[in-house]
Amino acid sequence: MVAAIAVLATAGLAAGANGGFTPVTPHSPNAARTNDAYYVILGFTGAIFVLVETLLAAFVWKYRSRGRGRAVEGAQVHGHTRLELIWTVIPVLILGAIGVFVFYKLPGIANAPAAANPIRITVEGHQYYWQFEYPNGARSINDLHAPVGQVVDLTVKSADVIHSWWIPELGGKIQAIPGRTNHLWFEANKQGVYVGQCAELCGLYHAAMRARVLVTAGADYHSYVTSTASSDLGRAEFAGVCATCHGMQGQGGYGPQLSNNPLVTQTTGLTAILRNGFLRMPAVGDDWTQGQIDALVAYLKAHVYKGASSSGG
Repeated sequence: MVAAIAVLATAGLAAGANGGFTPVTPHSPNAARTNDAYYVILGFTGAIFVLVETLLAAFVWKYRSRGRGRAVEGAQVHGHTRLELIWTVIPVLILGAIGVFVFYKLPGIANAPAAANPIRITVEGHQYYWQFEYPNGARSINDLHAPVGQVVDLTVKSADVIHSWWIPELGGKIQAIPGRTNHLWFEANKQGVYVGQCAELCGLYHAAMRARVLVTAGADYHSYVTSTASSDLGRAEFAGVCATCHGMQGQGGYGPQLSNNPLVTQTTGLTAILRNGFLRMPAVGDDWTQGQIDALVAYLKAHVYKGASSSGG
C-alpha cells in the first residue's frame, strides 16, 4: 500500500517532465549545455540509487532473522579486500567522469561564441522590479526585449540588495550584487515569451519580482527600442513598480490608495518620494532619469488619478 501511494504521488511529476524531475526545455546554447550536465549527473546518481536500494533490499531479505531469537547473533560476514577496492575505485572513476564532462561543458556555458557581436543590455535589480537599459539608452521594466538568433550580453547589477536574475529556458542564474557587476549571456533560438523569477530572497515582496524576456524578430526588436519603449515607459513603470503595492487601478493594497491622492500628479513631490523613499516604501526610482519620472507622472494623470477624495479621508 505504501509503495503504491508513493508511485502514484510521483507519477504526475514524472509525467510532467519539465514541471517535475527535469529542467525546462532549453532555448539557448548555454541552457542546453547546462541541461546536458544535469542529465549526465542524473543518470549516474539514478543508477547508483537503484543499485544501492536493490542491494539493501536483497541483504535485508538474505540476512533476516529467520525465527532466530533476538539475543542470538547471526552468521558473521568477514571483509572482502577485492570487493572493498572495487567499490572504492568505481566511485572515484564516476566522479572523474562527471568532472571531465562538466569542465568540458563549462566554457560553452560561461562564454558566448567568440565570433558573436552581442547586443549589450544592462539588467538592474531593484526592490522589487527589474530595469533594463538598451544600447541606445532606452529603458524597460520587467520585460526585456531581445531579437531571436542573436547573442545578448547581460550586465547584471543591483541598486539596493542582493537579487538573482534567472530565466531558466535561457541559461543559468546569476547574482545581482550591490557594488559588483556580473555578466551572463543567451542566444534565443525561438521567438516567444520566456518567464523568470528573482531567485534570491530580497525582501517582503520578493515573490512579486518576476521577469519576462520577449524574443521577437530583429525588426520588431529594433522598432521597440527606438520608439515603443519610450512611449510605453510610463505604463510599464506603473504596472511593474507602483502597482505591485498600490494596485493596477491605484486602489491601494499593501501600499495606500493613489487614485485620489493629488501628490501623484505633482512632479516635484513624486520625484522626492521616488528618489528617497517614504515610510515603508523603498527608493524605487533613485536612479531614474527625469524622463522616466515625467513618463510616470503623465501616465498617472491620464490613467490612474481620479480626483481628490471629497470625504476628507
